[in-house]
Amino acid sequence: MELEDINTVAVLGAGNMGHGIAEVAAMAGYEVALRDIKDEFVQNGYEQIEWSLNKLAEKDQLSQDDADAALERVTPLVDVEEAVGNADVIIEAVPEKMEIKKDVYGEVEEHAPDRAIFATNTSSLSITELADVTDRPEQFCGMHFFNPPVRMQLVEVISGAESAEDTLDVIEELAEDFGKTPVRVHKDSPGFIVNRILVPLMNEASWLVSEDETTIAEVDSTTKYDMGLPMGSFELGDQVGNDVSYHVLEYMHEVLGDAYEPAPLLETKVENEELGKKTGKGFYDYEDGDGVDIPTDDQSEFVKERLLATMANEAAKLIGNDVAPPESIDEAVQLGAGFPDGPVKLVDEFGLEPLLETLEDAHDETGHERYAPADYLAERAEAGGFYESADDGAGVDFDAIRVEYPGDMVGHIVLDRPHRMNTISDDLLAELSEAIDLLEDDEEVRALLITGAGEKAFSAGADVQSMAAGGANPLGAVELSKKGQSTFGKLEACDMPVVAAIDGYCLGGGMELATCADLRVASDRSEFGQPELDLGLLPGWGGTQRLKHIVGEGRAKEIILTAERYEAATMEEFGFVNELVGNDELVDAALELTTDLAGGPPIAQKFTKRAMLAGRDDTEAGLEYESSAFGHLMATDDLMEGITAFMGDGEPEFEGK
Repeated sequence: MELEDINTVAVLGAGNMGHGIAEVAAMAGYEVALRDIKDEFVQNGYEQIEWSLNKLAEKDQLSQDDADAALERVTPLVDVEEAVGNADVIIEAVPEKMEIKKDVYGEVEEHAPDRAIFATNTSSLSITELADVTDRPEQFCGMHFFNPPVRMQLVEVISGAESAEDTLDVIEELAEDFGKTPVRVHKDSPGFIVNRILVPLMNEASWLVSEDETTIAEVDSTTKYDMGLPMGSFELGDQVGNDVSYHVLEYMHEVLGDAYEPAPLLETKVENEELGKKTGKGFYDYEDGDGVDIPTDDQSEFVKERLLATMANEAAKLIGNDVAPPESIDEAVQLGAGFPDGPVKLVDEFGLEPLLETLEDAHDETGHERYAPADYLAERAEAGGFYESADDGAGVDFDAIRVEYPGDMVGHIVLDRPHRMNTISDDLLAELSEAIDLLEDDEEVRALLITGAGEKAFSAGADVQSMAAGGANPLGAVELSKKGQSTFGKLEACDMPVVAAIDGYCLGGGMELATCADLRVASDRSEFGQPELDLGLLPGWGGTQRLKHIVGEGRAKEIILTAERYEAATMEEFGFVNELVGNDELVDAALELTTDLAGGPPIAQKFTKRAMLAGRDDTEAGLEYESSAFGHLMATDDLMEGITAFMGDGEPEFEGK
């Protein structure tokens, strides 16, 4: 079957995952049969789709006509034969119980066309075992969406023992047509990629607390503010549902052995029905409205090493058993769990040798199988890391950005952290500086284009998690500010014309970056702002000095002091955006403009830019004061209040301390 042969998708199960998958398929233009065992269940799922589509239309993420058309493509059904009888692809999203899923496939097999592909939305169960219930194991695979499917980008495409390569290829293409990013899981292994990393990580955190090695506060402070992960381990457990984590562990324990034995603390939480947010209480108490309160300064190096060692061991098992390569693991966990960097990169940077030693010491001390090092971990520790060394002189390798050459003397820098809204980390600043040097030294490049990967953000600003993970360190903050100023200043002073193509959010440090471009082209849906004052900070990468030269001092003060967000059309009126284009026209329009500039007289362009920059007021003193103020603010209580509120999606209460 080819992608163009797929017209109708049946989704079995109208719960949160099922109706979300159905909505995604309908928005992509497919006819969708949404089926559940009771009319009330399927009607509720249909109503949830209607509500969600209308909300997307209200937020201008699609037109009302498109929302109405997508809803019309969804047919709610109870009868199995009617739901699957004409389906090209059947995506099953029923409860995560092996027997329930097997019963569904036994029934569906009777009525599905011979051509139909079966895809199960399981998060950890065996694809091979489920496929054995059917008469078409070669047309059976996993298609694991993440919750909520409408928002989450990742889809794990999992091979069963007999899945045909053609089946996997077309399901990957279907996921891409849904607007998602598929990551291939090459072998049927419990937990696949994301859950195989996350669930043992949460379990190890629970074991450490169960055995009085640490506290919940220490673990979550370490994972969130030292390791820089999006949530504390226990905070994440409460979000996912402690029963969900427990059942995944039970299955892993059954299939893979004692290394995945659930921790007593987690088991107790499930027995007491303290399942997390959904029950009002888990590792944290949500009933009184306080919820999660994680200290910012209670980190533990011991906890960090144990958790990183657990991640390293699980990564070794996945890579060593050919389940997935390092790149796929990092991409999947970044997209599916919001890690700022992938787990393989994290453990490589920390060092595999000390993590292997941590596991060996813990195994000697406790005798528990969860600390038994994988053979492949020792092999890669000796080699220096999971990733192969790139010391072959073939060019520069980047992680946080991409450098491309679209032709006609244009160098293209892509901020490549779409899973983090292209937020600007310390690593990205270093790579951006290196890329500017690389392209300036290239005689074949005469103009630069800067974009952000994905359709959500040019850049949503500084990576607040990385900032929080660094702690309230004024001297470090001054250095970070100066590093950003230096890199952005290098871009501004670049002898070549620079065009920023802005699509989606252009906020904070992202807007400061765009300010350094010579010209800015923006899509209609773009949104701008300098929200630093809402965090108790100020723009620290040149924003207090450069913005006024583009929009005037009055507008610059308005934008910075109000911390408001502005539509692209408004920023065009202010003179910040030079050209406003339709959402689908941005790339072509920006590339055309950059190509035109690249064809101009390079010497005249160079001296024109230098003359205009020299003609400004001397901003060196202003930049020095900006860095000093940024560092001073890093030591304030107001900053931690602002960051904590931001990361918890709350409102800060500044006290001027």
